[in-house]
Amino acid sequence: MDDPTPPGPPHLADPRAIQILSTEHWSLLTARSLVYNETFTRGGMFLTLLSASLVALGFAYQGSGGGGDFPLIVVAVLTLDLFVGVATLGRIINAELEEFRALQGMNRIRHAYLEMSPGLAPYFSTSRYDDAIGILEAYGPPPSTASMWRSLLHGLTTMVGMVSILDAAIAGALAGSVVVAVVGDSRLALIVGVVVGLTVAGLTSAWAVRTFGRNDLALEVRFPRPSDEA
Repeated sequence: MDDPTPPGPPHLADPRAIQILSTEHWSLLTARSLVYNETFTRGGMFLTLLSASLVALGFAYQGSGGGGDFPLIVVAVLTLDLFVGVATLGRIINAELEEFRALQGMNRIRHAYLEMSPGLAPYFSTSRYDDAIGILEAYGPPPSTASMWRSLLHGLTTMVGMVSILDAAIAGALAGSVVVAVVGDSRLALIVGVVVGLTVAGLTSAWAVRTFGRNDLALEVRFPRPSDEA
C-alpha cells in the first residue's frame, strides 16, 4: 500500500503549504515589479526636470542677454535640480533595498519548494539560499574574476550610479555658478566646479556603498549556502 504522506519535511507536509507559498511568491514578485517600475519612473522624472530646467535657462539667457542677474537665476535653478537629484537618489537606494528583501523572500520560498521536491533542483536557474551571494545571483552569475575596477564600472551602469554622477555634475555646476555670481572669475569657477563635483561623486558613492553594506550586515540569513558549495 502506498504511503499517503507527501514527500518532504514534516512542516511542509500540510497540503495547504504549497498554495500558501505560491501566494507569497506572487506577492513578492508583484512587490519587486512595483519597486522596479518606481525606480525607473523616479529616474525619468528627475531627467525630465533636469532637461526642462536647462531649456528654461536657455530662454532666460536669451531674455536677459546674460546680464548680471543671470548667474543668480542659474544658482536658483541648479539648487532645485540638486535637491530633486539627492531626493531621487535616496529613494532609489531605498527601493533597491526593498527589492533586495523581496529577492531574499523568494529565495527562501524556492528553498521550501526544493525541500518538498529535491529532484527539481537541476531545473532552477536561480539560487535557493538567502545569503547575500545567493540573492545577487538573481542578477546573473557572478563574474569569474572580481576586481575593484570591475565593481566600479558595474556600479556606474546602475540607476544609483547614473543618478550619483548627475548629482555630482549638478553640484559642480552649482558651485561654479556661485563663484561666477560672487567673484565673476570663470577660471576659478571651473576649478571649484571640478573639485566640488568630484567630491560629491565620492560622497554619494560612499553613501550608497555604506547603505548597502549595512544592509548586508543586518541581513537575517536562514538558509545559508553550505560551505562545500561556496
